[in-house]
Amino acid sequence: MQPPMGNERPPPPGRPVSAFVPGAAVPPPPFAAGGPFVPPPRQGALLPQPGAAAPPFGAAQPAAMGGYRGPPPSQVPFAAAPPPQRPFTSAPLPQGPFTSAPPSQGPFASTPPPQGPFTSARPSQGPFTLAPPSQAPFAAGPPPQGPFAASAPAPFRPPPSSSLGQPQSPTGGSLPALNYVRPPPLQSQGFYPGAQPVNHQFPMSRPAFQQPVHTMPPPPMGLTASFGNQAAYPSAGPPVGGTLQSLVEDFQSLALSSAPGSLDPGVDVKALPRPLDGDEEPVKLLEAYPLNCHPRYFRLTTHAIPASQSLVSRWHLPLGAVVHPLAESPNGEEVPVINFGSAGVIRCRRCRTYINPYATFADAGRKWRCNLCTLLNDVPGEYFCALDASGRRYDTDQRPELSKGTVEFVAPTEYMVRPPMPPSYFFLIDVSVSAVRSGLLEVVAKTIKSCLDELPGFPRTQIGFLTFDSTLHFHNFKSSLSQPQMMVVADLDDVFLPLPDDLLVNLVDSRHVVESFLDSLPNMFHDNVNVESALGPALKAAFMVMSQIGGKLLVFQSTLPSLSIGRLRLRGDDVRAYGTDKEHTLRVPEDPFYKQMAAEFTKNQIAVDIFSFSEKYSDIASLGSLAKYTGGQVYHYPSFQAATHGDKLKHELSRDLTRETAWESVMRIRCGKGVRFTTYHGHFMLRSTDLLALPAVDSDKAFGMQLSLEETLMTTQTVYFQVALLYTSSSGERRIRVHTAAAPVVTDLSEMYRQADTGAIVSLLGRIAVENSLSDKLDSVRQQLQLKLVRSLKEYRNLYVVQHRIGGRLIFPESLRFLPLYILAICKSLALRGGYADVSLDERCAAGFSMMILPVKRLLNFVYPSLYRVDEVLTMEPNKIDTSLKRLPLTMQCLHTGGLYLLDDGFNFIVWLGRMLPPELVSNILGVSLANFPDLSKLRECDNEFSRNFMKILKNLREKDPSYQQLCRVVRQGEQPREGFLMLSNLVEDQMAATSSYVDWIQQIHRQTQS
Repeated sequence: MQPPMGNERPPPPGRPVSAFVPGAAVPPPPFAAGGPFVPPPRQGALLPQPGAAAPPFGAAQPAAMGGYRGPPPSQVPFAAAPPPQRPFTSAPLPQGPFTSAPPSQGPFASTPPPQGPFTSARPSQGPFTLAPPSQAPFAAGPPPQGPFAASAPAPFRPPPSSSLGQPQSPTGGSLPALNYVRPPPLQSQGFYPGAQPVNHQFPMSRPAFQQPVHTMPPPPMGLTASFGNQAAYPSAGPPVGGTLQSLVEDFQSLALSSAPGSLDPGVDVKALPRPLDGDEEPVKLLEAYPLNCHPRYFRLTTHAIPASQSLVSRWHLPLGAVVHPLAESPNGEEVPVINFGSAGVIRCRRCRTYINPYATFADAGRKWRCNLCTLLNDVPGEYFCALDASGRRYDTDQRPELSKGTVEFVAPTEYMVRPPMPPSYFFLIDVSVSAVRSGLLEVVAKTIKSCLDELPGFPRTQIGFLTFDSTLHFHNFKSSLSQPQMMVVADLDDVFLPLPDDLLVNLVDSRHVVESFLDSLPNMFHDNVNVESALGPALKAAFMVMSQIGGKLLVFQSTLPSLSIGRLRLRGDDVRAYGTDKEHTLRVPEDPFYKQMAAEFTKNQIAVDIFSFSEKYSDIASLGSLAKYTGGQVYHYPSFQAATHGDKLKHELSRDLTRETAWESVMRIRCGKGVRFTTYHGHFMLRSTDLLALPAVDSDKAFGMQLSLEETLMTTQTVYFQVALLYTSSSGERRIRVHTAAAPVVTDLSEMYRQADTGAIVSLLGRIAVENSLSDKLDSVRQQLQLKLVRSLKEYRNLYVVQHRIGGRLIFPESLRFLPLYILAICKSLALRGGYADVSLDERCAAGFSMMILPVKRLLNFVYPSLYRVDEVLTMEPNKIDTSLKRLPLTMQCLHTGGLYLLDDGFNFIVWLGRMLPPELVSNILGVSLANFPDLSKLRECDNEFSRNFMKILKNLREKDPSYQQLCRVVRQGEQPREGFLMLSNLVEDQMAATSSYVDWIQQIHRQTQS
């Protein structure tokens, strides 16, 4: 039976509910329903015999189990208190293999109470007990003896691994019920439509009116105890006493108490943690470190650097950072530009760190100390300023480089190997028959022409074109010509340039010739029936044209390269390779030519962007390596048709051409003593151990990197990081963008978890997983992700499980509450899910290339898309629609048959039409009737309020992230197979072929953390 979806309902009968929060309270002895207080028996009192009547507790209402509403309990110290009567005890206590389980596990055991009007007796077959049915399911051992029995728990012995080994089906056995504890006390609407306000402190236990009103902290594990606040535990755990709030800040938990043999998994799906607010930038760090750069530019996976190698070995998640050097400035602030003039850029003479807010001054302002290597440097006379009584320069607030974490320096001539290059764009266009018939040439030509006025670098911009099929077509754009001249080179084995000049020209001088060419391009090859593609020779010819200047090469490829060097073969249909050690070879370049060309392009400051449009297999794995090693980007349009994909191509090509770009760039990240970055993930060429070569970089690209400790034991209390990007701006100015950040060094693993950044961890894990898929099977990559999660939560569990006796719970830090779901979503993402039949090879590789460059926010939305119900807001006023859209969990249970839903993953819009959706609404929005099975591939605005509001929703969502334009696809409920691979495959919380649902995943992770 499916559990109720609303959080406002009391728990189903037969499953014990507890409001116990580890470390926060010990519930008082139970009360009989409606009766007086029943004191526990004194020492030596006889326990009920087998067959005796059950205690009256079974008749109590569910609310009576979680808290204490009666008079305050006695404050007698534990030493003088008699041993407590365990709830549900109705038989002699067993002497089985689990007699040493701690008494506190009673309320959280995996079997419901066998007596009472709301329960039914069942054999105890749960994974956490082996007691026979005749024994009490909650018996934990012989009654305690001695004057200190109540405060000295039995030693902890974990159950045998055999009972917790393999994950069990939600319908086949004892699956734990979950009790998710969130921090108090925010009131908000539930995740599901129509949900009542929920109590976030105990969302799975009871409604607010049934919440316990009095709780007490548990006793410490010593001989003397009282109810007062006690001294703190060692650094590995939270304090014993204190308030509920302080403990919830330490960790969260999921409690287990399932009914064995039940078909109902007993999980309130609504209460599971979900990132419905999207990415949470750790902006609170700026309160502790106001001089740091904004987290949008630089995010550590944990803002607490481990002090020793042993601590690193216990941190099983990636230790590193995500760098987004040209991210859009938060709040629209401009990055300050500083020109030191004759003084030159102020840098440390040993480690070459740039002056920054964490540098300190000494010797009355004549010296400054580098915060990375601690060297004392001289201050140039032109930069001198006196210090105040605290040793701070008087002009600190007037100098951005001393008061802001992100600045930009104007680089002098010594930072230039050659004069700054002009922005250059060279277009390599496939004109074979498939490109002509799909309408590609017309869309590309019109888009480039519309962007000519907005290309950066006016009036220095350079432009050129080369078209190809089975031959190469060069175009002369000499400014004295009225029409361009086309020259054909048919020798593909020995490519040469027919002209020394005028193939790459200044746009201002040859504007009329370029426009004439773009106007005639669609008709120039209108009758072309050539099906061949000589991409390899075309790349070599483009390199010859651009090698003297550099710039950006845009490749438009509509068929598999088939001639001469760089020829590729069909290899994506090899089903036998999947699941074997040869599977990964399908995802790496087959021909080394493309990687060799990428190295040559990078050396000559040429970045390559790939636009792929093939109807069939086009080997994105090989073509994408051109973008991977040159700092470029891969755009994939499977089965391109101008009528359907034209708007998407126009938007993305326009943004690629007009966005501000940093040319001929290099990037280096410097670290303080004891740490260094060892591995890098993204699109770049690694020129040395720590220097990233980026022929072109822009605001849509981010990079991941992993950190390691150089020393066994850190000797500093703070580690500093500095990202420096040296580049040429489109205006021809050489600049250095510098981001500086500081992080504390900690000796406590729990502090590392407390300061963890889920967004950065997921971004880095996704990049590492994509790279691992190039050398291993997809199944192995997914298992590695799961293993990292299990080891991390198991290590965190070890910090608290003994002190708080919470053996039956999956506990995790508040900072990582979304991590299990995100890792599940990565495993189900386009790049990593399934096998041969689930995703085409080209789409899988294209998704992998995109994940390698996406910033944190866009990557999180890609793996866990946004789902909205829109039919309920279409009648609202246009200015209220945007604020009324609420994200929903990605599960089929949220899709109502009478609703209209929109799913947005940043690349596509999926419009899902419920089976019971009113036909009038569909007709108003789509402009057609579904009765005639119309073509729903393209949406257009109709002349009615519903359609205008719907198109406004799409427009607002697109404006939030202009880096891509989502392609809109309409799918009806039950329309197979389109509904399966378009909509249902994105519902990552549901069970798909050979994958777990979110509930199963949580239960599986819990079992593995206990094994």
